[in-house]
Amino acid sequence: MPLKNKKIVIVNDKMQKNYRYELSESVGENFAEDFKPELTPKEMLEMGVFCGKYMRDCTREFPKVWFSHAKLAKGDKADCSLNFFGVRASMPLSVWREKGWIHTDDPRGWFQWYCRYYMGRRHEDDPRQVRRWKAMKRHIAQVWKNCQKGDLGCRKKQRQSLLHWAYDSRKI
Repeated sequence: MPLKNKKIVIVNDKMQKNYRYELSESVGENFAEDFKPELTPKEMLEMGVFCGKYMRDCTREFPKVWFSHAKLAKGDKADCSLNFFGVRASMPLSVWREKGWIHTDDPRGWFQWYCRYYMGRRHEDDPRQVRRWKAMKRHIAQVWKNCQKGDLGCRKKQRQSLLHWAYDSRKI
């Protein structure tokens, strides 16, 4: 249900200063019909994604409970052992920028967009991001084709990448 009293969020972190956006939907509700993520941002952070480096300076923007059991790296270095599958499965942000995958309103990429979408922001970039999310299904097909059901040691990098896109690859 759309929010009656829309809320304005003001972001001040390492990548954005005084960025503002409006929450127009209730948290975790009213997603696009063709967007059905299997994991919430909180679940993803608890499982271990992005080598624990992502979102460490964004904790004030999102609910504290998201970070209460999040696997976050200490210091400035990524720690891929924190990832659920223990492997690096991300390209550097510089590659995402070069490929034009980053919208200026979400300088950290898809997961930042998803967190804000989950919180209730609706944005001009939503259709593109949903298409990108749907395109990840090709990796599900590869895991199905090449792995025994439940063999979490098979295609760990692909499985971790799917987790980064809110697909629960533990179920494949």
